[in-house]
Amino acid sequence: MPKALDGIRVLDLTQYEAGPSCTQMLAWLGADVIKIEAPGGEPGRTALSDKRGEDAWFFLLLNSNKKGVTLNLKAPRGRAMFEDLVKTADVVVENMGPGAMERLGLGYESLKKLNPRLIAASVKGFGSTGPYADYKSFEWIAQAMAGAMSMTGSPDGPPTKAIGGLADTGAGLHTAIGGLADTGAGLHTAIGILAAIVQRHATGVGQQIEVAQQEAVVNLLRIHLRESYTTGKPAPRQGNRSAAAAPSNIYRCRPGGSNDYVFVHCATAEMWKSLVTILGRPELADDPRYADRRDRVQFIDEIDAMIETWTEKHTKHEALEILAGAGIPCGAVLDSNEVLADPHMKARGMITELEHPRRGKYPMPANPVRMSASPTDVVRAPLLGEHNAEIYGRLLGYGDKELEQLRKEGVI
Repeated sequence: MPKALDGIRVLDLTQYEAGPSCTQMLAWLGADVIKIEAPGGEPGRTALSDKRGEDAWFFLLLNSNKKGVTLNLKAPRGRAMFEDLVKTADVVVENMGPGAMERLGLGYESLKKLNPRLIAASVKGFGSTGPYADYKSFEWIAQAMAGAMSMTGSPDGPPTKAIGGLADTGAGLHTAIGGLADTGAGLHTAIGILAAIVQRHATGVGQQIEVAQQEAVVNLLRIHLRESYTTGKPAPRQGNRSAAAAPSNIYRCRPGGSNDYVFVHCATAEMWKSLVTILGRPELADDPRYADRRDRVQFIDEIDAMIETWTEKHTKHEALEILAGAGIPCGAVLDSNEVLADPHMKARGMITELEHPRRGKYPMPANPVRMSASPTDVVRAPLLGEHNAEIYGRLLGYGDKELEQLRKEGVI
């Protein structure tokens, strides 16, 4: 069956998370994504591995469905080969440090001369203009600079690393086309690339796309800026509670382990009535003091204690089945092992089993975007240089002797 992005070729110069999450989405959707690494591999391949010399789980989780080649862009021959590949490509994606592509002679203006239809996408920490343009960034830097840390954590605690807004806004981005900064920037970049492909159908020419991590996080957290508009004060840290609704919190469950909790969010009067009935307090259903979720905020300590008295008698899965089954939004706090083994995720094919030549079998999260006429297959991430012969043979016409010479010269 044809894929949504069949015929679209992407040259992937990305590393770590922000760029690879973008190109992985394009690969899932059917694009021919060619991951180009230096002969020693991109830093995320082995530097973050739990076993010296082995491909990291970090790398495997972000680079499925791609073809992998090696190429030394600092060598004149390597740069010339890349330029030849650009002539065959639709998209180039990179997330190198500020000015790196320009220093290689591969900035957008140079690439555009080689292929006017090319879409060149860059993921940066702070973008290519403005006072912070030369600053480097990683996930937590962008979270700090975009306000996410200031809003996350307990009211009496320090700013905290966040993934707030990831489920709601992340799902929105997946439908329109984290870490909060890295994956958010990656998905924003994918949106830009897809929009540029659509526009190219009308104009016949490509364009440059830039996404800054800081700006992507601000966009993901924009609903939390409402406190600044309403009160003129910074949005406070609230822990797991909501300032606008009650109950909305996590509650301890039996047997009391570190992740034995459920999150309950009661948004409507009907949900409140169902909840207090389950809790054995049906008289509170029509009590005017608890009529509105905002009214209930002033009684939050009392309400939380009442709910936790009930949840502590049940496991988180029992609580989930009872509460969610009654129409009350509720989620068990699943740890990472439970997520990978979750029967719902497996039934939907979101967790699928792959086999790596060195790592063996492992569960792999799949593409969350579901398209009725373009199903997604999940293929393991490539070994270093695994597809050199295939890609350079098919696209550049290189034979075995030329490839061997390139290896000797350190070009691939």
